Order: sequence, then C-alpha cells, then structure tokens
Amino acid sequence: MFYPTSTRMVYRRGLQAIPLSVDLWIHYINFLKDTLDPDDPEANSTIRGAYEHAVLAAGTDFRSDRLWEMYINWEDEQGNLREVTSIYDRILGIPTQLYSHHFQRFKDHVQNNLPRDLLTSEQFIQLRRELASVNGHAGGDASAGDDLPSGTEDITDPAKLITEIENMRHRIIEIHQEMFNHNEHEVSKRWTFEEGIKRPYFHVKPLEKAQLKNWKEYLEFEIENGTHERVVVLFERCVISCALYEDFWIKYAKYMENHSIEGVRHVYSRACTIHLPKKPMVHMLWAAFEEQQGNIDEARRILKTFEECILGLAMVRLRRVSLERRHGNMEEAERLLEEAVRNAKSVSESSFYAIKLARHLFKVQKNLPKARKVLSDAIEIDKENTKLYLNLLEMEYCGDLTQNEENILSCFDKAVNGSLSIKMRVTFSQRKVEFLEDFGSDVNKLLDAYDEHQALLKEQDTLKRRAENGSEEPDEKKMLTDEQTMASAQMMDGDMQVNQAAYNYNAWYQVSVCFRQMFTPKPGGESCVSSAVRGDQPMLG
Repeated sequence: MFYPTSTRMVYRRGLQAIPLSVDLWIHYINFLKDTLDPDDPEANSTIRGAYEHAVLAAGTDFRSDRLWEMYINWEDEQGNLREVTSIYDRILGIPTQLYSHHFQRFKDHVQNNLPRDLLTSEQFIQLRRELASVNGHAGGDASAGDDLPSGTEDITDPAKLITEIENMRHRIIEIHQEMFNHNEHEVSKRWTFEEGIKRPYFHVKPLEKAQLKNWKEYLEFEIENGTHERVVVLFERCVISCALYEDFWIKYAKYMENHSIEGVRHVYSRACTIHLPKKPMVHMLWAAFEEQQGNIDEARRILKTFEECILGLAMVRLRRVSLERRHGNMEEAERLLEEAVRNAKSVSESSFYAIKLARHLFKVQKNLPKARKVLSDAIEIDKENTKLYLNLLEMEYCGDLTQNEENILSCFDKAVNGSLSIKMRVTFSQRKVEFLEDFGSDVNKLLDAYDEHQALLKEQDTLKRRAENGSEEPDEKKMLTDEQTMASAQMMDGDMQVNQAAYNYNAWYQVSVCFRQMFTPKPGGESCVSSAVRGDQPMLG
C-alpha cells in the first residue's frame, strides 16, 4: 500500500493540535512501523524517537497505559532489555490506571533475565558494591567491593553465583517496590476524580453538571498537590472534553501566567481561534493580557477582529474605547463612540452610547458644551429615556451652579414638560424646586416652580383616581422602569439626593399662595399688605 508523504504531515498536524491524544500517537507509530523500510538503519531510531515524543507529550495521562506498554513491548522485541528497564523506571513513578499491572510485569522482567542484561555497567557495578557492603563481601572488607569486575566472572561457585544473582534481583525489585508504594498512594488520591470522568473525549453535547464539577475539583487538587507537568497535562485533558466551556480555558490561561508568557498566549490563541470564536469574555481577557505585556496593537487586533465576528456587543465596543483612552488616543475613543451612536440598531441602544460619549467628552476631554449637545440631541430622539435627563443634570450640576443655573433649569424643564410618565415628571419637578430653594437666584422662579409642581401633583392625583375607577389604565411597566432608573441613579449627585422630608411642599404651597397675594393688588387697587397694615386682615403669622 502506498502512503504519500502528505499522510505523515497530516498525522503531525493532528499531533501538534492535540498532543495529548494517546490514540492518535498509537495510530501514528503503527503507521511508521507499516511504512518505514525495515532494512533502513534509521528506521528504528525514527520509531524510538516517535515513542519518546509520545510519552513526553502524553505519558503522564492517567489513561496512557497502552502507549507505555506498546513502547515496552517494542523495545523488548528489539532485544533492548536495558531500555525496557529504563522505561519501567519512568512508568512506575507515574500515577496511571494500570500502575499495578506495570509493576507485576516489571517483576517478571527482572525474574526472567540476568541483572547484568537489565542494568547499565555503572548501575550493575554500583548494585554489586552495595550488596558486597551489606553482606560483608570478600571476608567482611566492604572496600573490596571497589575492585569488583563489571560482571560476575569472579564467582566460580555455581551456588554462590545463583545466590548473587537472586540477591541482585531481590534488591532491584525492592528498590522499585518503594517507587510503587509511593505511586500507589498518588493513584489512590486521584482515583475518585478519574472515576468521575465519564466522557474523556470531545462531543458537542453539553456535559452534566456533576462532570463539570468533577473537572473543576480535580484541577484545583492537582494545582495544589501535583507538579507543574501533571497540572498542564490535566488541563490539556480537560480542554478536550470541555473545549466549549470558556471557564476552563480561562482557568488554564490564568494558571499559566505564573509559568510561561508564551504558554498563556498559546492557550488564549487556541481557545479564541479554534474552540471559542464567539465567546466574548475569553477574547477580552486575551486582549487585556496582551495589553499587560505592552502589545497594544495586538490587543486592538483581537478586539476589533472579535467585534467584526460578533456585531453589536456593547462590552466589546466599550473595551475598545477604554483601551484607546488608557493609551491617550482620545480622538479614536471619541470616534468609536460616535460610530456606535450612528450605527445603533435601536433608539435605546443609541441613547446608551450617547450617554457614554457625553460622559467621555465631559469627564475625560473636559468639553461640557459638546457633551451637552450630544445628550440634548439624544433627548430629541428618545424623549422618554429618563437616563438621558439624569446624565444631563449630572453634568450641569458639576459646573458652577451660579453661572450654570439657566442650563440646569432648562434641563429640568425638558424633563418636566417632556414625554416622561407623570410620576417621573413630578419627581423632576420636585428636584427643580429643591434646586431653586438651595441655589436659585430669583424668588419668582422659585414660586413659579412651586406652582408648576402643585399642578403636576394635582394631575397625578387625577390620573390615579381615573385608574382606580377603571377609566384609564396606567402604564405600570413604564412606571416601574422609571422608578428603578431614578433609584439606581440616585439623581447622579450628592446635591440631588436631598431628603424629601426636608421640604413640606403643601405647607410651602400655602405660604407661596399667601406670599403672592401679599404683593398682588386687589381689584380696588390695594395689596394684601396694605389692607393688613390698615387692620382689615391679619398679617401672615
């Protein structure tokens, strides 16, 4: 069968994309075995290199036993007993599902072969010296072990030779028994988590909550107790079955921040470009990470590319604005907000961006006239949006109240005489009275505001009675929305948060009526003050 070179390239691309796939590594190595020329002296080294890449990439996976066993069997078939021992030295220290099976096979491997064939020359000599020191070799002189040859040629007695070999085998197994015991303890700590993984592969079907919870707890355990290598492997396993859950990708990237900048970038890139191209949070975190690293152009690119993919997300547009603002590009920030106002798909969306634009112009660029125009234009389009009036009032209140009185009153008048609900108009009217009481320069304006407020209260009472009689249905939803808006805004400024109980409007209204009458001429030509002076009626007491 002919296998083109492109087949190997496909395998390599797959392994680069999913390096933790044990099955894919096994298929790739079998492909190499089937296609490489056995007479080629480089064939075995190529296969061995593939095995090494495989166990380095996926060998710490809890379910990687098949790959290790396949590697051991291949080296055994080549007659490389020392390589087999070396592989067992590695696998017996890794918590895997078949850890006990590997240890039993290792013991068989030791019992069925001579120690000198299992160990390197240095290991064999070191082991003989250790045994000689313990057993008092050469007449109890432990230093005699330093002159031992690299084999057992110095032992001519068959019985002693067998004893020597058995002692060495026993010691080899004993050393690895300690490794096995430690590994067994590590496996026991992870067994419950591994049992909770019911779907280790990717599927578009959502995972059950129990499995998501198990992955989260397993990751937290490994981060706290495991090595960095094992944590990375577990994250890689997790993002295979949980590839569509951005929480796990974000957790992975956050973990990598303390270990590798390029590692963080690689995690975000895989998440955003392959698995989660339409999830906003992971894209914004990636952009924030690049901004932290000083890669401002890359952060811009990430946010702009995502916004072009998913149109209309306010959080992404505002993140682009804040990015430009943080780096002093105020004109671009303003342009982005103006563009958002123009391209808004609804009046409410346009008003939302208008508020953001006005606040940017006022708070950042210190341009009150331009900010005022933005909100005034928005109010002309969206006359029932309470937030527009509140934000306009906030800006006007932040200026010099004595010089800005006319603008503040104009804003109040827009709200009171506009298309808001009667409840909100009464509230704005009340605040207008409070403003004139605290900061107004003309008593006549104060009295006019009181009259206007009382008229609105009467209108509100009339509408309420009609609603109670069933002749008119109030817009409850709109009233509720307006109440929530006003409560959340808190009238936007401390000066606007005056306790309503500080003013008794009914009493003030009575006073204002009398106050007007005092200075209003009667039909006969005299005012109330003149009449009171003559004693016709008492003065206000």
